[in-house]
Amino acid sequence: MSQNSDIVFTPAARRAQAARGSARAYEKRIAAGFPDRVTDELAAFIAELDTAFLATVSAAGAPYIQHRGGPKGFIKVLDDKTLGFADYAGNRQYITISNLADNDRAYLFLLDFARRRRIKVWGRARVVEDDPALLTTLVDPGYRARPERAILFAVEAWDVNCSQHITARFTEDEVAQATSPLLQRIASLEAVNAQLRAAASQPRPADPVSELSARP
Repeated sequence: MSQNSDIVFTPAARRAQAARGSARAYEKRIAAGFPDRVTDELAAFIAELDTAFLATVSAAGAPYIQHRGGPKGFIKVLDDKTLGFADYAGNRQYITISNLADNDRAYLFLLDFARRRRIKVWGRARVVEDDPALLTTLVDPGYRARPERAILFAVEAWDVNCSQHITARFTEDEVAQATSPLLQRIASLEAVNAQLRAAASQPRPADPVSELSARP
C-alpha cells in the first residue's frame, strides 16, 4: 500500500463524504492507502479483459473518455508499475494523445461484464512513438489492426469497485463456450433419435406362429 489516498479521494471528495455522512466508513482505507503496484490479482483481471476505458483531461480541464479494445489481454503488464497497450489506427481525431501531451494524468476504468467486476486505476500515461521493439511486445499476433504507437500507463493507485448496477453481458466467444456442451448434447440426442426413427420405419419380420394360427 502507498500513502496515495489524495489521488483516490481528493480533499473535495473528503469534504463531500463528511457532509454526507460517509467519511467514517473510509477512514481506515484512507489511512492505509491504496495499492500502487500491479499485483497477481490485478494482472489476472487484466489478462481476461478485451475492453477498457481510458480517461484523460486537456490542459484546459476538459475531460475525455476513449474506449480501448482488442483480444483478451490486449493490455500488457510490463512490470509491477507499468501497463501498456498498442494504439491502433482509428478515426484520426487524436484527442487522447493531444491531452496526454499537455497533461499526463490518466485513469483506466476496467470492467468485466461477465463476472460483474470493475477496477479503477489512477496514474499517468505517455505516448511512445517510433519504437518497433515496444510495439512488438504489445501487439497481439493475428489481430487485424495497424498499430501506430504505444501508450504506457504508470500505476499510482487502484481500487476494486462494487458490482452494484453492473448488468452481466457476454461476448460471442463466451456464449459459444458456455453453449458448446449443450449443442454437443443436442447433436448426440438428435443422432440417437434419428437411429430410433430409422429402426422404427423398417418393416417388421413375419411372426411364424401368427401366420400358422391365421391359416384355415
